[in-house]
Amino acid sequence: MSDRRVVISGLGAISSFGLGAQSLWDGLVSGRCGIAPITRFDPSGFACRLAGEVKDYSAKDHVPKSYRKAVKVMSRDVELAVGAAKAAVEDAGITTRGMVSEGLAQETTYPSERIGCQIGAGLIAAETDELTAALVTARAGPDNAFSMRAWGSATAPDGAQGAGGINNLPPLWMLKYLPNMLACHVTIIHGCEGPSNTITCAEASGLLSIGESLRVIQRDDADLCFSGGAESKVNLMGMLRVAFAGRLADTGNITDSASVIRPYDPASPGSVVGEGGGILLLEELTKAQSRNAKLYAEVIGFGAAHSQPIEWCQGKPTANIDIDEGLQFAIENALDDAKLKPSDIDAIVPHAAGVPWMDHAEHGALKAVFGDRLSAIPIVAITPNIGSCNAGMGSLLAAAATLCVKHQQLPAQLNAGNPTSGLAAAHPARPAKLRYVLAASGSLGGQNGAIILRSL
Repeated sequence: MSDRRVVISGLGAISSFGLGAQSLWDGLVSGRCGIAPITRFDPSGFACRLAGEVKDYSAKDHVPKSYRKAVKVMSRDVELAVGAAKAAVEDAGITTRGMVSEGLAQETTYPSERIGCQIGAGLIAAETDELTAALVTARAGPDNAFSMRAWGSATAPDGAQGAGGINNLPPLWMLKYLPNMLACHVTIIHGCEGPSNTITCAEASGLLSIGESLRVIQRDDADLCFSGGAESKVNLMGMLRVAFAGRLADTGNITDSASVIRPYDPASPGSVVGEGGGILLLEELTKAQSRNAKLYAEVIGFGAAHSQPIEWCQGKPTANIDIDEGLQFAIENALDDAKLKPSDIDAIVPHAAGVPWMDHAEHGALKAVFGDRLSAIPIVAITPNIGSCNAGMGSLLAAAATLCVKHQQLPAQLNAGNPTSGLAAAHPARPAKLRYVLAASGSLGGQNGAIILRSL
Protein backbone atom coordinates (compact mmCIF):
# COMPACT_ATOMS: atom_id res chain seq x y z
CA MET A 1 0.00 0.00 0.00
CA SER A 2 1.26 3.47 -0.89
CA ASP A 3 2.23 5.87 1.89
CA ARG A 4 0.56 8.75 0.03
CA ARG A 5 -2.13 10.17 2.33
CA VAL A 6 -5.33 11.64 0.91
CA VAL A 7 -7.36 14.50 2.32
CA ILE A 8 -10.54 16.34 1.42
CA SER A 9 -9.60 19.92 0.60
CA GLY A 10 -12.68 21.18 -1.22
CA LEU A 11 -16.37 20.53 -0.85
CA GLY A 12 -19.22 21.39 -3.20
CA ALA A 13 -22.74 20.27 -2.35
CA ILE A 14 -26.08 20.96 -3.97
CA SER A 15 -29.44 20.06 -2.50
CA SER A 16 -32.79 21.58 -1.67
CA PHE A 17 -30.86 23.74 0.81
CA GLY A 18 -29.04 25.41 -2.10
CA LEU A 19 -25.56 25.35 -3.59
CA GLY A 20 -22.43 25.10 -1.51
CA ALA A 21 -21.18 23.19 1.51
CA GLN A 22 -22.19 25.98 3.86
CA SER A 23 -25.79 25.87 2.65
CA LEU A 24 -25.93 22.14 3.33
CA TRP A 25 -24.37 22.49 6.77
CA ASP A 26 -26.56 25.41 7.80
CA GLY A 27 -29.68 23.48 6.81
CA LEU A 28 -28.64 20.36 8.69
CA VAL A 29 -27.51 22.16 11.84
CA SER A 30 -30.71 24.21 12.03
CA GLY A 31 -32.82 21.09 11.53
CA ARG A 32 -34.65 22.46 8.52
CA CYS A 33 -36.55 20.32 6.05
CA GLY A 34 -36.05 21.10 2.36
CA ILE A 35 -38.88 18.82 1.25
CA ALA A 36 -41.93 20.57 -0.18
CA PRO A 37 -44.71 20.14 -2.78
CA ILE A 38 -43.32 19.37 -6.25
CA THR A 39 -43.24 22.34 -8.63
CA ARG A 40 -41.10 21.04 -11.52
CA PHE A 41 -43.95 18.97 -12.99
CA ASP A 42 -47.55 18.01 -12.24
CA PRO A 43 -47.35 15.16 -9.68
CA SER A 44 -51.10 14.58 -9.42
CA GLY A 45 -50.76 11.06 -10.81
CA PHE A 46 -48.47 9.99 -7.95
CA ALA A 47 -49.30 9.07 -4.37
CA CYS A 48 -46.16 10.99 -3.36
CA ARG A 49 -46.31 14.67 -4.28
CA LEU A 50 -43.39 15.97 -2.27
CA ALA A 51 -39.71 16.20 -3.14
CA GLY A 52 -36.48 17.94 -2.21
CA GLU A 53 -36.13 20.29 -5.19
CA VAL A 54 -33.20 22.54 -6.00
CA LYS A 55 -34.88 25.88 -6.69
CA ASP A 56 -33.79 28.71 -9.01
CA TYR A 57 -30.74 26.92 -10.37
CA SER A 58 -29.11 26.71 -13.80
CA ALA A 59 -25.63 25.53 -14.73
CA LYS A 60 -25.25 28.49 -17.08
CA ASP A 61 -24.49 30.58 -13.98
CA HIS A 62 -21.62 28.28 -13.03
CA VAL A 63 -19.68 27.66 -16.24
CA PRO A 64 -17.25 29.88 -18.17
CA LYS A 65 -18.97 32.22 -20.62
CA SER A 66 -17.37 30.38 -23.51
CA TYR A 67 -19.04 27.16 -22.34
CA ARG A 68 -22.61 28.36 -21.83
CA LYS A 69 -23.87 26.96 -25.13
CA ALA A 70 -23.02 23.50 -23.85
CA VAL A 71 -25.66 23.85 -21.13
CA LYS A 72 -28.25 23.15 -23.84
CA VAL A 73 -27.03 19.57 -24.00
CA MET A 74 -26.84 19.06 -20.22
CA SER A 75 -29.46 17.00 -18.45
CA ARG A 76 -30.55 18.12 -15.00
CA ASP A 77 -28.14 15.61 -13.43
CA VAL A 78 -25.21 17.07 -15.37
CA GLU A 79 -26.17 20.61 -14.40
CA LEU A 80 -26.19 19.64 -10.72
CA ALA A 81 -22.73 18.06 -10.98
CA VAL A 82 -21.27 21.05 -12.84
CA GLY A 83 -22.46 23.51 -10.19
CA ALA A 84 -21.23 21.34 -7.34
CA ALA A 85 -17.83 20.99 -9.03
CA LYS A 86 -17.40 24.73 -9.36
CA ALA A 87 -18.41 25.22 -5.73
CA ALA A 88 -15.78 22.64 -4.72
CA VAL A 89 -13.08 24.41 -6.74
CA GLU A 90 -13.91 27.75 -5.18
CA ASP A 91 -14.04 26.21 -1.72
CA ALA A 92 -10.62 24.59 -2.19
CA GLY A 93 -9.03 27.81 -3.46
CA ILE A 94 -7.47 26.13 -6.48
CA THR A 95 -7.22 27.34 -10.04
CA THR A 96 -8.38 25.05 -12.83
CA ARG A 97 -8.66 25.51 -16.58
CA GLY A 98 -12.20 26.77 -16.12
CA MET A 99 -10.99 29.53 -13.83
CA VAL A 100 -8.20 30.53 -16.20
CA SER A 101 -10.67 30.93 -19.06
CA GLU A 102 -12.56 33.41 -16.89
CA GLY A 103 -9.44 35.53 -16.66
CA LEU A 104 -9.05 34.99 -12.92
CA ALA A 105 -5.51 33.60 -13.12
CA GLN A 106 -2.78 32.69 -15.57
CA GLU A 107 -1.63 29.33 -14.23
CA THR A 108 -3.48 26.32 -12.92
CA THR A 109 -2.70 24.85 -9.52
CA TYR A 110 -2.01 21.42 -11.01
CA PRO A 111 -1.08 20.23 -14.51
CA SER A 112 -4.14 18.76 -16.21
CA GLU A 113 -2.59 15.29 -16.38
CA ARG A 114 -2.34 15.23 -12.56
CA ILE A 115 -6.08 15.87 -12.05
CA GLY A 116 -8.48 12.93 -12.06
CA CYS A 117 -12.26 12.78 -12.03
CA GLN A 118 -14.50 9.97 -10.74
CA ILE A 119 -18.21 10.84 -10.61
CA GLY A 120 -21.22 8.69 -9.84
CA ALA A 121 -24.31 8.89 -12.03
CA GLY A 122 -27.75 7.31 -12.21
CA LEU A 123 -30.18 6.25 -14.89
CA ILE A 124 -30.80 9.73 -16.26
CA ALA A 125 -34.45 10.40 -17.00
CA ALA A 126 -35.23 12.00 -20.37
CA GLU A 127 -37.18 15.24 -20.41
CA THR A 128 -40.80 14.50 -21.16
CA ASP A 129 -41.37 17.23 -23.74
CA GLU A 130 -38.46 16.00 -25.87
CA LEU A 131 -39.78 12.45 -25.90
CA THR A 132 -43.42 13.29 -26.48
CA ALA A 133 -42.62 15.62 -29.37
CA ALA A 134 -41.06 12.64 -31.13
CA LEU A 135 -43.55 10.02 -29.90
CA VAL A 136 -46.50 11.91 -31.36
CA THR A 137 -44.98 11.46 -34.82
CA ALA A 138 -44.90 7.67 -34.41
CA ARG A 139 -48.63 7.03 -34.70
CA ALA A 140 -50.00 4.57 -37.23
CA GLY A 141 -52.98 2.37 -38.07
CA PRO A 142 -56.69 3.12 -38.18
CA ASP A 143 -56.77 4.08 -34.48
CA ASN A 144 -53.75 6.40 -34.87
CA ALA A 145 -52.07 4.71 -31.88
CA PHE A 146 -48.39 4.67 -31.04
CA SER A 147 -46.54 2.12 -33.18
CA MET A 148 -43.10 0.68 -32.45
CA ARG A 149 -42.71 0.10 -36.17
CA ALA A 150 -43.49 3.75 -36.91
CA TRP A 151 -41.11 4.79 -34.13
CA GLY A 152 -38.12 2.97 -35.54
CA SER A 153 -38.82 2.52 -39.24
CA ALA A 154 -36.46 4.29 -41.60
CA THR A 155 -38.95 4.31 -44.43
CA ALA A 156 -42.54 5.58 -44.42
CA PRO A 157 -45.30 3.80 -46.39
CA ASP A 158 -44.97 6.42 -49.13
CA GLY A 159 -41.22 5.76 -49.42
CA ALA A 160 -40.04 8.82 -47.51
CA GLN A 161 -36.66 8.19 -45.86
CA GLY A 162 -35.94 8.86 -42.17
CA ALA A 163 -39.63 8.97 -41.29
CA GLY A 164 -39.33 7.05 -37.99
CA GLY A 165 -40.48 8.97 -34.93
CA ILE A 166 -37.09 8.40 -33.34
CA ASN A 167 -35.59 10.65 -35.98
CA ASN A 168 -37.58 13.54 -34.56
CA LEU A 169 -35.62 13.55 -31.34
CA PRO A 170 -33.23 16.51 -31.08
CA PRO A 171 -29.99 15.76 -32.97
CA LEU A 172 -27.83 15.79 -29.82
CA TRP A 173 -30.44 14.09 -27.64
CA MET A 174 -28.24 11.16 -26.63
CA LEU A 175 -25.46 13.44 -25.40
CA LYS A 176 -27.74 14.73 -22.65
CA TYR A 177 -28.54 11.34 -21.16
CA LEU A 178 -25.37 9.27 -21.18
CA PRO A 179 -24.29 8.70 -17.53
CA ASN A 180 -20.68 9.61 -18.30
CA MET A 181 -21.74 13.12 -19.28
CA LEU A 182 -21.46 14.27 -15.65
CA ALA A 183 -17.75 13.49 -15.57
CA CYS A 184 -17.39 14.54 -19.22
CA HIS A 185 -18.48 18.14 -18.68
CA VAL A 186 -16.62 18.50 -15.39
CA THR A 187 -13.39 17.24 -16.94
CA ILE A 188 -13.72 19.51 -19.97
CA ILE A 189 -14.44 22.61 -17.90
CA HIS A 190 -11.74 22.06 -15.29
CA GLY A 191 -9.11 20.36 -17.43
CA CYS A 192 -9.04 16.97 -15.74
CA GLU A 193 -6.86 14.85 -18.01
CA GLY A 194 -5.79 12.25 -15.45
CA PRO A 195 -7.72 9.03 -14.70
CA SER A 196 -11.46 9.47 -15.21
CA ASN A 197 -14.35 7.14 -14.52
CA THR A 198 -18.12 7.00 -14.14
CA ILE A 199 -19.70 4.72 -11.56
CA THR A 200 -23.37 3.86 -11.94
CA CYS A 201 -24.29 2.12 -8.69
CA ALA A 202 -27.31 4.14 -7.53
CA GLU A 203 -27.06 5.41 -3.93
CA ALA A 204 -23.60 3.89 -3.42
CA SER A 205 -22.15 5.66 -6.49
CA GLY A 206 -20.68 8.66 -4.70
CA LEU A 207 -18.97 6.60 -2.01
CA LEU A 208 -17.57 4.17 -4.57
CA SER A 209 -16.32 7.13 -6.63
CA ILE A 210 -14.53 8.53 -3.60
CA GLY A 211 -12.94 5.14 -3.05
CA GLU A 212 -11.80 5.08 -6.68
CA SER A 213 -10.26 8.55 -6.34
CA LEU A 214 -8.55 7.49 -3.12
CA ARG A 215 -6.83 4.62 -4.91
CA VAL A 216 -5.90 6.77 -7.93
CA ILE A 217 -4.07 9.25 -5.70
CA GLN A 218 -2.52 6.56 -3.50
CA ARG A 219 -0.94 4.89 -6.51
CA ASP A 220 0.43 8.27 -7.67
CA ASP A 221 -1.62 8.54 -10.85
CA ALA A 222 -2.98 11.95 -9.78
CA ASP A 223 -2.51 14.58 -7.09
CA LEU A 224 -6.09 15.88 -7.12
CA CYS A 225 -9.38 14.21 -7.98
CA PHE A 226 -12.92 15.44 -8.42
CA SER A 227 -15.15 12.84 -6.84
CA GLY A 228 -18.80 12.36 -5.90
CA GLY A 229 -22.09 12.08 -7.74
CA ALA A 230 -25.37 13.79 -8.58
CA GLU A 231 -28.86 12.89 -9.73
CA SER A 232 -32.41 14.19 -9.97
CA LYS A 233 -35.42 11.93 -9.84
CA VAL A 234 -37.77 14.92 -9.68
CA ASN A 235 -39.31 14.24 -13.07
CA LEU A 236 -42.02 11.95 -14.42
CA MET A 237 -39.83 9.02 -15.43
CA GLY A 238 -37.60 9.24 -12.38
CA MET A 239 -40.49 9.32 -9.95
CA LEU A 240 -42.17 6.42 -11.74
CA ARG A 241 -39.07 4.26 -11.39
CA VAL A 242 -38.79 4.94 -7.66
CA ALA A 243 -42.50 4.32 -7.21
CA PHE A 244 -42.21 0.93 -8.94
CA ALA A 245 -39.33 0.11 -6.59
CA GLY A 246 -41.75 0.45 -3.66
CA ARG A 247 -39.84 3.28 -1.99
CA LEU A 248 -42.15 6.29 -2.13
CA ALA A 249 -44.38 7.43 0.71
CA ASP A 250 -48.06 8.16 0.17
CA THR A 251 -48.11 11.83 1.12
CA GLY A 252 -51.75 12.49 0.27
CA ASN A 253 -52.84 13.28 3.83
CA ILE A 254 -49.53 14.55 5.18
CA THR A 255 -49.26 18.31 5.62
CA ASP A 256 -45.98 18.46 7.55
CA SER A 257 -43.18 17.50 5.16
CA ALA A 258 -40.71 17.12 8.03
CA SER A 259 -42.75 14.24 9.41
CA VAL A 260 -42.72 12.06 6.28
CA ILE A 261 -39.33 10.34 6.30
CA ARG A 262 -38.81 8.54 9.61
CA PRO A 263 -35.53 6.57 9.55
CA TYR A 264 -35.57 3.18 11.25
CA ASP A 265 -39.21 3.55 12.25
CA PRO A 266 -41.21 0.43 11.25
CA ALA A 267 -44.26 2.67 10.82
CA SER A 268 -42.57 5.10 8.40
CA PRO A 269 -44.70 5.59 5.26
CA GLY A 270 -41.66 5.50 2.98
CA SER A 271 -39.23 7.92 1.44
CA VAL A 272 -39.33 11.01 -0.77
CA VAL A 273 -37.03 11.74 -3.70
CA GLY A 274 -34.67 14.66 -3.77
CA GLU A 275 -32.32 16.12 -6.34
CA GLY A 276 -28.76 16.98 -5.59
CA GLY A 277 -25.30 15.64 -5.02
CA GLY A 278 -21.83 16.55 -4.01
CA ILE A 279 -18.38 16.92 -5.51
CA LEU A 280 -15.49 16.50 -3.12
CA LEU A 281 -11.91 17.36 -4.00
CA LEU A 282 -9.51 14.67 -2.81
CA GLU A 283 -5.88 15.78 -2.68
CA GLU A 284 -2.55 14.28 -1.72
CA LEU A 285 -1.74 15.56 1.76
CA THR A 286 1.74 17.05 1.24
CA LYS A 287 0.63 18.75 -1.98
CA ALA A 288 -2.33 20.28 -0.16
CA GLN A 289 -0.13 21.39 2.73
CA SER A 290 2.38 22.99 0.35
CA ARG A 291 -0.30 25.37 -0.89
CA ASN A 292 -1.69 25.99 2.63
CA ALA A 293 -4.99 24.40 1.71
CA LYS A 294 -7.96 24.24 4.04
CA LEU A 295 -8.17 20.62 5.13
CA TYR A 296 -11.50 19.09 6.09
CA ALA A 297 -10.59 15.50 6.90
CA GLU A 298 -8.39 12.60 5.83
CA VAL A 299 -9.83 9.62 3.96
CA ILE A 300 -8.28 6.61 5.68
CA GLY A 301 -10.56 3.71 4.79
CA PHE A 302 -12.65 2.46 1.91
CA GLY A 303 -14.70 -0.68 1.47
CA ALA A 304 -17.07 -2.11 -1.13
CA ALA A 305 -19.18 -5.25 -1.40
CA HIS A 306 -22.29 -6.58 -3.08
CA SER A 307 -25.50 -7.81 -1.50
CA GLN A 308 -27.11 -11.05 -2.52
CA PRO A 309 -29.99 -10.77 -5.00
CA ILE A 310 -33.43 -10.81 -3.39
CA GLU A 311 -36.79 -11.81 -4.78
CA TRP A 312 -39.26 -9.01 -5.46
CA CYS A 313 -43.00 -8.75 -5.94
CA GLN A 314 -44.78 -5.48 -6.75
CA GLY A 315 -41.83 -3.34 -5.76
CA LYS A 316 -41.10 -5.02 -2.41
CA PRO A 317 -38.97 -7.97 -1.28
CA THR A 318 -40.96 -11.15 -0.81
CA ALA A 319 -39.26 -11.72 2.54
CA ASN A 320 -37.82 -9.33 5.12
CA ILE A 321 -34.01 -9.21 4.96
CA ASP A 322 -32.72 -9.04 8.52
CA ILE A 323 -29.11 -8.22 7.66
CA ASP A 324 -27.80 -6.58 4.50
CA GLU A 325 -24.63 -8.64 4.42
CA GLY A 326 -23.20 -6.67 1.51
CA LEU A 327 -23.37 -3.46 3.53
CA GLN A 328 -21.93 -5.26 6.54
CA PHE A 329 -18.97 -6.50 4.48
CA ALA A 330 -18.37 -3.06 2.92
CA ILE A 331 -18.15 -1.47 6.37
CA GLU A 332 -15.87 -4.24 7.66
CA ASN A 333 -13.65 -3.83 4.59
CA ALA A 334 -13.41 -0.08 5.26
CA LEU A 335 -12.47 -0.74 8.88
CA ASP A 336 -9.79 -3.20 7.78
CA ASP A 337 -8.46 -0.70 5.24
CA ALA A 338 -8.27 1.99 7.94
CA LYS A 339 -6.76 -0.47 10.45
CA LEU A 340 -9.50 0.36 12.92
CA LYS A 341 -11.85 -1.56 15.17
CA PRO A 342 -15.62 -0.99 15.27
CA SER A 343 -15.15 0.55 18.72
CA ASP A 344 -13.09 3.37 17.15
CA ILE A 345 -16.00 4.85 15.16
CA ASP A 346 -17.48 7.99 16.73
CA ALA A 347 -20.45 8.60 14.39
CA ILE A 348 -22.18 6.95 11.44
CA VAL A 349 -23.77 8.64 8.41
CA PRO A 350 -25.95 5.98 6.71
CA HIS A 351 -28.60 6.16 3.98
CA ALA A 352 -31.43 5.94 6.54
CA ALA A 353 -34.00 6.12 3.75
CA GLY A 354 -37.13 5.86 5.87
CA VAL A 355 -38.35 2.83 3.88
CA PRO A 356 -39.05 0.21 6.62
CA TRP A 357 -37.74 -2.88 4.81
CA MET A 358 -34.62 -1.03 3.66
CA ASP A 359 -33.93 0.42 7.10
CA HIS A 360 -34.50 -2.97 8.73
CA ALA A 361 -31.77 -4.60 6.62
CA GLU A 362 -29.47 -1.59 7.06
CA HIS A 363 -29.96 -1.68 10.83
CA GLY A 364 -29.13 -5.39 10.78
CA ALA A 365 -25.86 -4.68 8.97
CA LEU A 366 -24.89 -1.96 11.43
CA LYS A 367 -25.79 -4.20 14.35
CA ALA A 368 -23.71 -7.03 12.90
CA VAL A 369 -20.65 -4.75 12.78
CA PHE A 370 -21.05 -2.68 15.94
CA GLY A 371 -23.00 -5.02 18.21
CA ASP A 372 -24.58 -3.67 21.37
CA ARG A 373 -22.51 -0.48 21.11
CA LEU A 374 -24.58 0.62 18.11
CA SER A 375 -27.26 2.25 20.26
CA ALA A 376 -24.59 4.51 21.77
CA ILE A 377 -23.09 5.65 18.45
CA PRO A 378 -24.56 8.90 17.07
CA ILE A 379 -26.40 8.38 13.79
CA VAL A 380 -26.51 11.29 11.32
CA ALA A 381 -29.51 10.81 9.01
CA ILE A 382 -29.88 13.51 6.34
CA THR A 383 -32.59 11.94 4.17
CA PRO A 384 -35.42 13.52 6.25
CA ASN A 385 -33.90 16.93 5.46
CA ILE A 386 -33.30 16.70 1.71
CA GLY A 387 -34.94 13.50 0.46
CA SER A 388 -33.22 10.52 -1.12
CA CYS A 389 -31.04 11.82 -3.95
CA ASN A 390 -30.24 8.44 -5.49
CA ALA A 391 -26.84 8.57 -7.27
CA GLY A 392 -26.18 11.87 -5.51
CA MET A 393 -26.90 10.39 -2.08
CA GLY A 394 -23.55 8.73 -1.35
CA SER A 395 -21.63 11.94 -1.98
CA LEU A 396 -24.04 13.93 0.20
CA LEU A 397 -23.54 11.38 2.99
CA ALA A 398 -19.79 11.86 2.53
CA ALA A 399 -20.20 15.64 2.54
CA ALA A 400 -22.22 15.53 5.76
CA ALA A 401 -19.64 13.26 7.39
CA THR A 402 -16.85 15.61 6.27
CA LEU A 403 -18.60 18.63 7.73
CA CYS A 404 -19.23 16.82 11.01
CA VAL A 405 -15.53 16.04 11.30
CA LYS A 406 -14.48 19.57 10.35
CA HIS A 407 -16.85 21.31 12.77
CA GLN A 408 -16.68 18.63 15.48
CA GLN A 409 -20.44 18.83 15.70
CA LEU A 410 -23.48 16.64 15.12
CA PRO A 411 -26.26 18.36 13.16
CA ALA A 412 -29.85 18.43 14.34
CA GLN A 413 -31.79 15.24 13.68
CA LEU A 414 -35.30 15.14 12.22
CA ASN A 415 -37.44 12.12 13.03
CA ALA A 416 -41.12 12.32 13.84
CA GLY A 417 -41.35 8.57 14.45
CA ASN A 418 -40.08 6.01 16.93
CA PRO A 419 -36.80 4.64 15.56
CA THR A 420 -35.62 1.15 16.45
CA SER A 421 -33.23 1.11 19.40
CA GLY A 422 -33.18 4.91 19.44
CA LEU A 423 -31.32 5.08 16.13
CA ALA A 424 -31.49 8.53 14.50
CA ALA A 425 -33.82 9.83 17.20
CA ALA A 426 -34.71 13.53 16.98
CA HIS A 427 -32.31 15.90 18.71
CA PRO A 428 -30.88 19.42 18.29
CA ALA A 429 -27.39 20.10 17.00
CA ARG A 430 -24.66 19.50 19.55
CA PRO A 431 -20.87 19.48 19.80
CA ALA A 432 -19.12 16.12 19.73
CA LYS A 433 -15.61 14.72 19.74
CA LEU A 434 -15.37 13.09 16.33
CA ARG A 435 -12.07 11.42 15.53
CA TYR A 436 -13.37 8.78 13.11
CA VAL A 437 -16.64 9.03 11.17
CA LEU A 438 -18.12 6.38 8.89
CA ALA A 439 -20.33 7.09 5.85
CA ALA A 440 -21.96 4.05 4.26
CA SER A 441 -24.80 3.16 1.92
CA GLY A 442 -26.31 0.29 0.03
CA SER A 443 -28.12 0.73 -3.27
CA LEU A 444 -31.05 -0.37 -5.39
CA GLY A 445 -28.82 -2.69 -7.40
CA GLY A 446 -27.14 -4.26 -4.38
CA GLN A 447 -23.82 -2.41 -4.53
CA ASN A 448 -22.47 -1.06 -1.23
CA GLY A 449 -19.83 1.50 -0.38
CA ALA A 450 -18.25 2.76 2.84
CA ILE A 451 -15.59 5.33 3.68
CA ILE A 452 -13.98 6.32 6.96
CA LEU A 453 -12.79 9.88 7.65
CA ARG A 454 -10.27 10.99 10.28
CA SER A 455 -10.04 14.44 11.80
CA LEU A 456 -6.84 16.38 11.21
